[in-house]
Amino acid sequence: MNDHDTPSKRRRREHSPMFKRELVARSLVPGASVAAVALEAGINSNLLFAWRRMHLSAQERPPTPAPSNPSPMLLPVTIEAAPVAPCPSLTAAAPRQPAGTIEIEVGGARVRLRGAVDEASVRHVLQTLKALA
Repeated sequence: MNDHDTPSKRRRREHSPMFKRELVARSLVPGASVAAVALEAGINSNLLFAWRRMHLSAQERPPTPAPSNPSPMLLPVTIEAAPVAPCPSLTAAAPRQPAGTIEIEVGGARVRLRGAVDEASVRHVLQTLKALA
């Protein structure tokens, strides 16, 4: 088949913005018939109604202001190391006491003390066991 044998595709008519504005203005006159204005201009009345809707909705919305600088902008950034304060628990830590287990059996009772145990704790446990016996 040749290109000349195939029918060309039907294209939509393109109307100028001035033509659209003129018809919308004529249709907005009080008492004007939208169908009559469209028929007189040779267009479908549904098309004129669509143009009117677009015109009226554009008038209802306030125009959005254009951004003053729409392009992205890079800002300078500097990174500074934060001063590291010494941890007070590490600098003023008490010397470690050896960890271990103390087991005491008195009068059928067994007391087991684990970890670092100070002298006052051992004395208290022994006094309590003496009072119970």
